[in-house]
Amino acid sequence: MEQRAIGSLRVSVVGLGCNQIGTTCDARASKAIVHRALDLGINCFDTAEEYGDGRSEEVLAEALQGRRQGVVIATKFAGWVDGAPSSGRATAAGVVEAVEGSLRRLKTDVIDLYQLHFPDPATPIEETLRALDRLTASGKVREIGCCNLSGAEIDEAARICAEAGLRPFVSAQNRLNLLRQEALDDVAPACERHRMGLLPYFPLAAGVLTGKYRRGEPPPADSRMGRGDVAAERAQKILTRAFGPVEALEAFARARGHTVAELAVAWLAAQPTVASVIAGATRPQQVEANVRAAAWRLTAEEAAQAAKVARADAKVAGAAQGG
Repeated sequence: MEQRAIGSLRVSVVGLGCNQIGTTCDARASKAIVHRALDLGINCFDTAEEYGDGRSEEVLAEALQGRRQGVVIATKFAGWVDGAPSSGRATAAGVVEAVEGSLRRLKTDVIDLYQLHFPDPATPIEETLRALDRLTASGKVREIGCCNLSGAEIDEAARICAEAGLRPFVSAQNRLNLLRQEALDDVAPACERHRMGLLPYFPLAAGVLTGKYRRGEPPPADSRMGRGDVAAERAQKILTRAFGPVEALEAFARARGHTVAELAVAWLAAQPTVASVIAGATRPQQVEANVRAAAWRLTAEEAAQAAKVARADAKVAGAAQGG
């Protein structure tokens, strides 16, 4: 599989988002998913201390036992608590505590990519950056990244690092998919300015871009909307607004011999700043589908056309819903 650079690291263009590993999926199912990903050339595994209160890191470590070489483990600290960004978890002391916990759970001596999960409103970003710089100097962390920062926040972090001589962020992980393209106007340009790799999460818009949800039909029982992961009223609103854009994108993909899910992944891989598409999975077959999708190389013109199709139909759907 194609690999791209994040700082000194090389990552597969499709990564495995591990929020389902050790949580929705038990240890046995998780091992099957991880091993299939490895067999297909995926080397980027993205987890977080927040996922299952550390269980995801533990189960990922078990699944990688004997196969750690060449793998890029990315994990995160300072997640959400009670629905809001954690307070105080990105302090100098908080960073040290968090990294020791992740190293222990991951059963490794070094974390390849250590990421600030959310900005900590109670802690100056310079304090966090200085703590992360000490971790890279000590060899416990190879590279550092950020998640869910705005373009302006990324610019500020880069300025501080340049002025203080600190190790900078080499990646930014933000939501980006055909239905939510805001990062292209804000975060992607910041990544280009600072030579950072963009790691888009929710590439399939929480399953909406798989095509599994059909107009006039109830959500599949095993889907997020069908299981009740999303409140029924909110799920209905999301799907009603999405049907128009998804159907237009399905037609676009079908005319080129592909599915809308393949288009969703291939479109992200076609973005110049994207290093690895972080796609979750609950079955090995989903990993296989994501890898197949990345084999479709969209031209710059096709990528622009797909983005335009999604935006045009989203505006129509939003107007119809009063949004």
